[in-house]
Amino acid sequence: MKPRFTGMPFFLYPVRSMARARKFYGVVLGLKPGDRWKNHWVEFGIPSGGVIALSTAMTGCLPGAKGGTLALETDRFDAVVAHLKKHRVKFLFGPTDTGVCDFARFTDPDGNHLILHRKHYQPRRK
Repeated sequence: MKPRFTGMPFFLYPVRSMARARKFYGVVLGLKPGDRWKNHWVEFGIPSGGVIALSTAMTGCLPGAKGGTLALETDRFDAVVAHLKKHRVKFLFGPTDTGVCDFARFTDPDGNHLILHRKHYQPRRK
């Protein structure tokens, strides 16, 4: 039997404090909270689709461990960078223009890495 997958319902980060995570993702990043399970799990929807899930119940997972990184697309890159800096968000790289995109890597309060991204759209070559 070959596995059949129908989608990717969420990207999960372990967190230490649900209150701190809800404040960062809901207030600082301005994402809308969705489904939740007691004080162990909360989901935040991304306007273009997709879900960030945060959990204090991920036994054996270390918040802030180096690994997968979620990228957030924005069409207001400079304004979002300024907003994050106003909230004293720690940037690990950039912001920079790669020639293909604007890119900045930052962390949430638990040290989980996120990327702020704005693709430079160019006309298709014929």
